[in-house]
Amino acid sequence: MAKFLVHVHTGPSDPTKATLACLVAATALKEGHEVSIFMAGDGVHLLAPETVSALEGQGTGALRDHLAAIREGGGTLYLSGMSAKARGYDESLLEGHPATFAMPDELVRLAAEADTVLCY
Repeated sequence: MAKFLVHVHTGPSDPTKATLACLVAATALKEGHEVSIFMAGDGVHLLAPETVSALEGQGTGALRDHLAAIREGGGTLYLSGMSAKARGYDESLLEGHPATFAMPDELVRLAAEADTVLCY
């Protein structure tokens, strides 16, 4: 199977695009692919509890459902530590998610190792 990197830089201000990214990642996992998700910029807001519980895209489903499928499917989440810090988040943002903070060098490594990179 293939290795996917889904780079999410869209935040909750565009719920359809943001949830589509997570829907595609969850779908790839369900089909047996290896998936890493790197959230940067406003994409880091997607793990905030109030966003997880409320965000729903038009025709792309609920964020909470997609994140649950990613967690259950063995997906790995990376969050830009610089983006999170700039937006006032700390380690508590990672709680309940298979996530870790990462720097740009990790994004570059993931992109170089992926068969397919999708950006939302």
